[in-house]
Amino acid sequence: QVQLVESGGGLVQAGGSLRLSCVVSGSTGRVNVIGWHRQAPGNERELVARIFNRGDTIYADSVKGRFTISIDYAKNTANLQMNSLKPEDTGVYYCYLVQPNTREYWGQGTQVTVSS
Repeated sequence: QVQLVESGGGLVQAGGSLRLSCVVSGSTGRVNVIGWHRQAPGNERELVARIFNRGDTIYADSVKGRFTISIDYAKNTANLQMNSLKPEDTGVYYCYLVQPNTREYWGQGTQVTVSS
């Protein structure tokens, strides 16, 4: 059973930083993509960042230059470093991974709140 557990969310002032972590456990096998989405109240879940198994990355335009996604293979952890946070970054952040057979696994989410 594959499990993803996020941590690192919290309350921060605008301009501050947070580092989210997603620990992956279980028999994941080969992974095509691992990444982060977020969902603000009343909004649909949207892509924040993703990293492919070859190392290339994709970021939402709204976070480019401020957020960085990385993987610590030794710790089976995907990280999202978030700098220069803005109130519009507020939401629940979800970690996910996609296997080659397109099966997806999602974490339970961690709340990020940015005050102005």
